[in-house]
Amino acid sequence: MPNAATFSVNGRTYHPPARPIAVICLDGSADEYLDVALARGRMPNLARLSVNGWRGFARAAMPTFTNVNNSSIVTGVPPSVHGIGGNFFYDTTTGQEVMMNSAQYLRVETLFPHAQRAGRKVAVVTAKEKLRDIFASGLISEGGIAFSTEKARSAVLETHGIEDVEALCGPQPEIYSGEASVYVLRAGAALLAAGRADFLYLSTTDYMQHKHAPHEEEVVDFYAAIDAEIGKLLELGAIVGVTADHGMNDKQTAEGVPNVIYLETELEAAFGPGFRVILPITDPYVVHHGALGSFAQVHVPEGADVAAIQHWLLGQKGISECHVRATGARLMELPEDRMGDLVVASGKDVVLGRSTEYHDLKSIAGPLRSHGGRYEEMVPLLFSEPLNAAYAARGRADVRNFDIFEITCNGTHGA
Repeated sequence: MPNAATFSVNGRTYHPPARPIAVICLDGSADEYLDVALARGRMPNLARLSVNGWRGFARAAMPTFTNVNNSSIVTGVPPSVHGIGGNFFYDTTTGQEVMMNSAQYLRVETLFPHAQRAGRKVAVVTAKEKLRDIFASGLISEGGIAFSTEKARSAVLETHGIEDVEALCGPQPEIYSGEASVYVLRAGAALLAAGRADFLYLSTTDYMQHKHAPHEEEVVDFYAAIDAEIGKLLELGAIVGVTADHGMNDKQTAEGVPNVIYLETELEAAFGPGFRVILPITDPYVVHHGALGSFAQVHVPEGADVAAIQHWLLGQKGISECHVRATGARLMELPEDRMGDLVVASGKDVVLGRSTEYHDLKSIAGPLRSHGGRYEEMVPLLFSEPLNAAYAARGRADVRNFDIFEITCNGTHGA
């Protein structure tokens, strides 16, 4: 039976029950994906969960990118506290553009080593290798497990807490596939069934959501496969919490052309050279989005009139928000020292780029669907058990996706 000891981290106290806990982040899962699959009868386990448990919405962290929101979920705090405000940022002290896919950029601990020290058997499985180092921070030395679908066959005891993953979970799939996400949940169920874990975080990839709109049969089949794996976790007695890191929207014109504002090009045409536009969506998975998302950080030339530039940007069609650094940090709960002079967000069907030369749109597999702005901020929030009165009231208010571990541990009737 799992240990029910209490632990605290980053100002939150967790009271996990003597039952397995499985928190799932379905990357890119706008609620429409669940609605379509449910309407077609393809997610029977989620249907039962919605009726017998609890289903609502949560607000994701801004910008609505993977590293930002997964870091918030595993620490229980916003980016202003944990320090990761994008997949990418410009380090003004070194003059380097840096990818934040390492635990060295976290300013607080994750909850996983604390849960492990409290007697839980913690396992973290992620589709993308870029997240594993963040999730594994402090966990492996405590006896926990952390590995990715992308590098499953490379997992070794010393650095991952497990070896022979393929013997337990099956062959490592291709990362640009729906199977890469299904494998994450399959691995979680296998670890739970084998007695290797009882406190799970399972984080998928959004390849399918970038490639397919909610009504397309391929993605409905994908969610049916996800649902089958959720069913296995439920059969094994787990209390399951489900959310997403961000939603997903079409970012193209009616003619099917990517709807891009090339900020660096436009700003230099209007104000002269010296601008540096940072696109925090940038990561190694260019087939997903071509480094085009609905959020950007703008570093302006020294001595430039920031207020005038902000006013000009707010007048451009497709720009929905533009804030100076301090205001953006406050409104979006971002780490101010890792921001540009201006933060910019775009409309539902618009993405922000640097220049036409910077982006290889031929790398995008299919129509451009992406995320990063306010229009991908509201995400699903589901629990396999009803919520108690106090947490149900929170769920009807401004609940955040990074509240999910606290609610799963403290707020369900199974807890």
